[in-house]
Amino acid sequence: MRGNIQERSVLARMLTVMIALLALQFGSLVAPAHACGCGAMIPDRNARISVGRETSVVAWDGRTEQIVMRFTVGGDAPRAAWIMPVPGRAEVELGEAALFDELVRAAAPEHRERPYFWPRGGDWPFDDVDGAGAAAPLPGAAGVDVVGRERLGDFDVARLASADPGALSRWLGENGFDLPEGLTEDLRPYTDRGWEYVAVRLAPREEGAVLRGALDPLRITFASDELVYPMRLSRRAATPQSLGLFVLAAHRMEPVSAIGGREPEVTFAGKVAPTGAVGRLTGGEERFLTVLDQSFPEPGRIDGDHELRPAAEDTSFRRVVYEDELLTFAGIPAWLLTSGGGAALLTGLGAWVLRARRTRPVAPPAPVTVPPPLG
Repeated sequence: MRGNIQERSVLARMLTVMIALLALQFGSLVAPAHACGCGAMIPDRNARISVGRETSVVAWDGRTEQIVMRFTVGGDAPRAAWIMPVPGRAEVELGEAALFDELVRAAAPEHRERPYFWPRGGDWPFDDVDGAGAAAPLPGAAGVDVVGRERLGDFDVARLASADPGALSRWLGENGFDLPEGLTEDLRPYTDRGWEYVAVRLAPREEGAVLRGALDPLRITFASDELVYPMRLSRRAATPQSLGLFVLAAHRMEPVSAIGGREPEVTFAGKVAPTGAVGRLTGGEERFLTVLDQSFPEPGRIDGDHELRPAAEDTSFRRVVYEDELLTFAGIPAWLLTSGGGAALLTGLGAWVLRARRTRPVAPPAPVTVPPPLG
């Protein structure tokens, strides 16, 4: 009877260990080992517009800077104005949409496979768990010189010169656009330095159309002996902003500061071939491409323009994106083989201990010695 109790006790302990091991393994399924703008947009009265993403290509050869811009906008505004300060007299034309596609392909990340052990969502046993016509003329105003004007697709572009931020504000107001509060003061640093301005009226040619989605790129060219990307006026944005900047220059470039946003992240750095739209932008010259990504959670903290300088070295860089794959052997998940094998091992060990106890020889009882009778 005592032997049966001991055997049951041993078996219970082995089963407890086995259950604890399996519980630990399946509990770890929950926590895998490696868990893994440059300008001011001014909408028409009684309309709303938001620029959620500003993507630009900047090409600079040390003397001339070219900015090709593409906005992705949302809202219900049939018209809007946009103003961008530039260091000198600018030429404006439509850009090539293919330019962005070419640079995105050139800077695409490298993809690598990375195995993982425990199943995740989508893996068994969790695979069933839901988890308008020609624009009206833009008149001048006292203190503002309209040095050029052209219609480019959905853009009516005016190139302005003014040393008076108040006059610029009046010019915009007289053309039917409300100014964000404080914009006049934001213009003052540019007027003090003698910069000029590109003022754009975004007006779809189709009757009743609104500004929404990715707009046609706009290419702005001006002389500059330093690489600058105007951002100060974006501080008047009402929502968080993100900036994607493709910089084509002789060397790898870096921002001098974060200008009030999060630290700019380099997502690609390397030379690109001067072919296609890239070659037409650079005049057939090979350039070093630096791709920067930056977010501005609080646009009001933007305190200047992006000034870019050559990095210490032309170090190449490409992001790596890991594509996780469940580790298997002969098509069977490794975690299942390991868990099942461990359970079978414990069960076999428990059975062996019990058999050993049953087959162990039992010692005969000790002889009883009876003392001889007295007398």
